[in-house]
Amino acid sequence: MKKEKKTMDIPDRQYFFPAQIVEYFIEEGKASLQITTLAQFILSFMAGSFIAFGALGSVLLSMNVHTPGIYNLLSGIGFAIGYAMIFLSGSILFTEINVLLPSYILQSKYWISKKVLRFWGICYAGNFLGALFVGFLLNMSGSLDKEFYDGLIKFMEKKMEFTDRGVWGWFQVLFSGILANWLIGIAAVLATAARDVMGKIFGILMPVIIFEAGNFQHAVANMGYFSISVLEGFQYSWWHFILLNLIPATIGNLIGGGILVSLLLSFAFKEHIDDDIVKKEEEVFEKEKKKNKKK
Repeated sequence: MKKEKKTMDIPDRQYFFPAQIVEYFIEEGKASLQITTLAQFILSFMAGSFIAFGALGSVLLSMNVHTPGIYNLLSGIGFAIGYAMIFLSGSILFTEINVLLPSYILQSKYWISKKVLRFWGICYAGNFLGALFVGFLLNMSGSLDKEFYDGLIKFMEKKMEFTDRGVWGWFQVLFSGILANWLIGIAAVLATAARDVMGKIFGILMPVIIFEAGNFQHAVANMGYFSISVLEGFQYSWWHFILLNLIPATIGNLIGGGILVSLLLSFAFKEHIDDDIVKKEEEVFEKEKKKNKKK
């Protein structure tokens, strides 16, 4: 009687390949556009709220820490908590859709339409209002002491230090914004690659710590910090913050996420992307084209 050979159990792969991640981004970008305007706003509002909690966490964890390396590590972990809340809850963050939407647009041959621009605008406004709402509640609650606000001002001074450098400072914020969303985009890639919750959290954690330690300009993160500090008094006005920080950071974030993450990955793995997904999007594009011609 022959002995049966024992077959070794091979564990399932614990991550998705890059081409599968791009496919996910295409589908997710499409899905985000198809939900109602109200749902888009609610999910964006939630993301802005969570990013403000991330800003809160980064200050709370790093308060009274004077060793630079440990300070940067703790502030990065604090901010990553907010980003994990966003990613795992399905909320919509402006800097995340800078990766999702370009992936969808590139593969579907569906150029930036009014629908896409409206969604971008809703997301941006929702993020800002969500951050302001949390900032308002935190200040009204009286839960945070002077020590916290001293730590928060330290963060804001780092974010706003470029404003004293004139025109070149404006461009430095833009370049810093490119780096910020390159890292945040890669955090989205790593979190999508992981197949379990802990893997997703660690995927988020690594790039976010670098982003926070490098003082890179993330538009929505800056909204979170500013929203908490503005009601308590801050030397920079709304005008300073929006024109000299938020606008260049936003432009940089669009470039960092859309080009350095989405565009590069989409072209690098174009041949490995499921043909059915691309064909499906091409059919949708042709239908839209015919409808527009009839109109």
